[in-house]
Amino acid sequence: EVAGLLWQAPDLSWSARPARSDAGGGLGLAAAFARLAGRAAADLPSHGRSPAALQREAAGLLLEMAEALSGPAAAQADPLHRRVSRAWQRPGAEAAIRRALVLLADHELNASTFAARVAVSTGASLAAALLAGLATLSGPLHGAAGSAVRRLAKAARRDGAEAAVRACLDEGRRLPAFGHRLYPAEDCRAAALLEGIALPPPYGELKRAAEAASGESANIDFALAAVTEVFDLPSEAPLLLFALGRTVGWLAHAMEQVASGALIRPRALYTGPAVSGPAVSGPAAGGA
Repeated sequence: EVAGLLWQAPDLSWSARPARSDAGGGLGLAAAFARLAGRAAADLPSHGRSPAALQREAAGLLLEMAEALSGPAAAQADPLHRRVSRAWQRPGAEAAIRRALVLLADHELNASTFAARVAVSTGASLAAALLAGLATLSGPLHGAAGSAVRRLAKAARRDGAEAAVRACLDEGRRLPAFGHRLYPAEDCRAAALLEGIALPPPYGELKRAAEAASGESANIDFALAAVTEVFDLPSEAPLLLFALGRTVGWLAHAMEQVASGALIRPRALYTGPAVSGPAVSGPAAGGA
């Protein structure tokens, strides 16, 4: 439903679409990179194609991403949250997974979404746009922050929450998953994902200690790590859920960028020391 809304395709068919038979084996982030790389090299360019054709391709890409990130059960004819919970054999996590996927579907022009739009603005395929977004998401300052939260929780379980928080701050490091520059008061996504969930130790103690010490609220990365702990999801679940949910948004932005027909090409302004000597001129100055 969210994909249909963001893609402006409410009537798009979501009947069982088997993942590509030549997609290869493996699961998780590495499998998603491999599948997208293969498709980026082979799929049709995005420009010059109708919105309906791109929407159908996007639906297949989304379901292939679900299978790559969570497992073969993701290819069955069910909503994504059920496919993922079945693949992970965690039926009790269905509602939390659904909420996470919806909350993570889009977040304006964050780094990974901008990367996806830049890629597809050249006419590259939708798969290439997803590959650009996924590569950007994998950085520790973006989608991969959940693993840092789990390490902090492990230290809190061993040494106590206040000691773990103090050790992090004593080393001059920011507390992972606390604070967000777009949400100075509270990350509403984190609050919505944690609603109705009892935080287990040490996450409850860690949240209180970190918020008291830093003055920053827990963000979506903390919430994803906490949900992973509550439902005993795979250790990579925070990043995998982030990637699968945001795939919907990357595809929405990619198709919007294709419709605009514009190439994203920012300009750079030189601010260094004055350059002496003859000015550069001629065709070579234009560059790519």
